Amino acid sequence: MSKISFEDIGNLMATFYIEEGVQGGQVVKMTGNGTVGPCSAGDLFCGVAGMPRAGIAGVQVGGFVSVPATMPLSVGMVSLVADGKGGVKTGDGITVLVAEVDTVKNTAVICL
Repeated sequence: MSKISFEDIGNLMATFYIEEGVQGGQVVKMTGNGTVGPCSAGDLFCGVAGMPRAGIAGVQVGGFVSVPATMPLSVGMVSLVADGKGGVKTGDGITVLVAEVDTVKNTAVICL
């Protein structure tokens, strides 16, 4: 049986200026006009940063994406916030579809 893949479905990217500390693959928050920065624990996130280059990065703001996740996390419509370590955790935040949870790799596939 083959594995289902959600990779790049509905991927919507936008270019933003980035603050120091933003790394590819982490959730980010808006910090100013056209600018994103790292999230602290409990922050609402706006997307997932791509690889930073020269002070800018593509940020995925829509579609399915795999993110680091603090467990426990379940599939379905789940309210998430930033975990302060670049990923997400359950909390009173943004309700998204969690399509897949990997408790070995501590990742989740979410639809922004």
